[in-house]
Amino acid sequence: MNYRKILVDAGLRMYNSNLTIETWGNISVYDREKNVIYITPSGMNYSTVSEDDMVVLDTAAKQIEGHRKPSIETPMHVAVFNARSDVNAVIHAHPVYSTAFSSMGEDIPLVHDEAAQALGDVVRTAEYALPGTVDIANNCVKALGSKANACLLPSHGSICVGPDIESCFRVATVLEMTAQILYLIRSMGGNYIPISEKNIAAMQEFIRTGGYGQ
Repeated sequence: MNYRKILVDAGLRMYNSNLTIETWGNISVYDREKNVIYITPSGMNYSTVSEDDMVVLDTAAKQIEGHRKPSIETPMHVAVFNARSDVNAVIHAHPVYSTAFSSMGEDIPLVHDEAAQALGDVVRTAEYALPGTVDIANNCVKALGSKANACLLPSHGSICVGPDIESCFRVATVLEMTAQILYLIRSMGGNYIPISEKNIAAMQEFIRTGGYGQ
C-alpha cells in the first residue's frame, strides 16, 4: 500500500472539502504491519505537496525517513496511535462550525442518527494547550477516550480518527454537519431532542455488524 500517496490525496480532499484553509491541518496513517507512521510535512501547500514530501516516523515520534520537517502536531498523532489500537488514521482539520463550538469550550452531542452511528460518543472539547506540545497531545487522547471517533481542540479545530482514511473523512464530514445542525437548531430558538442511549447503542451495533451497506 502506498501510504505516501494516500496522504497526498487526503490532503487535497481535506482542502477541497472546506475542512481546512491554507496549509493548516495535518494527516497521518499508521502502518501497523511495519510499525511506522506516515505524516504530512509542516506548513506545505496541499495542492503542491508530493509523495516525496511525506515524513515517516517510528512510534516514539523519531523521524526515520523523509527530508521535510513533520507536522508540529506529530506528538498528538503519535499519542493517539499509541493509545488507541483501533485507530490507523488521524485527520486534524479546521472546520468552521466545529471550531466555533470548540471556541466556546462546548462538547457536541449526538443530535441525529448519523452522528450516533459515525462519531462513537459525544465529541468532547479537550482542555486547552498550546499547539504542537505534549500537553495538547495528552489532552486530545483524554478527550477521545476509548470510544469517541472525534474530539475538539479549543479554539483550534477537530481531531477525527478511524481504522483508515476513508473512515476519518466520514467522521469529519458527519462531525461538521452535526455542528451545523446544532447551530441551526439554536438559531431557530429550539433545543435538540436527545436520542436514547438504547437507540444509540442499537444503531452502533447495526453499523458494527455490517447491517448497513453492501
